[in-house]
Amino acid sequence: MELLERAAQAGTAPDIGALVAAVPYCAFLGVTARLVDGRIVLEMPFAQKLVGNPVLPAIHGGVIGSLLETAAIVQAVRDTRSAAIPKPVDITIDYLRTGRSVTSFATASLARQGRRVVNVHAWMWQEDEAKPIAALRGHFLLKG
Repeated sequence: MELLERAAQAGTAPDIGALVAAVPYCAFLGVTARLVDGRIVLEMPFAQKLVGNPVLPAIHGGVIGSLLETAAIVQAVRDTRSAAIPKPVDITIDYLRTGRSVTSFATASLARQGRRVVNVHAWMWQEDEAKPIAALRGHFLLKG
């Protein structure tokens, strides 16, 4: 991805908003990114197309998983200043609460960084960050 290569060559962190906007699936979900107190927070406004269970209505688990994976990848890119998108090696998602029909947020942090692999934790919440609706733990392969 040219955006990441330019930032890596300049030795700067990539423009996270531009990175998220360049991913078609993020655009489809309406995901935006911003920095809050030095960490990246993704925001996904509710839309009817995100509903997986119309009886509740609840956000589809795949949408929740993709928002968490995106948060983890974006944080890994920023923290490692990678010139390429890290590739998932393994991911575990814990679904903790129902994703309701309101705006959702996600953020992540690197738990450990090796030369080729990073371990990332991400969590998603809606109205109260202290009450996550889902959490991700995963390993991502950096460009070697």
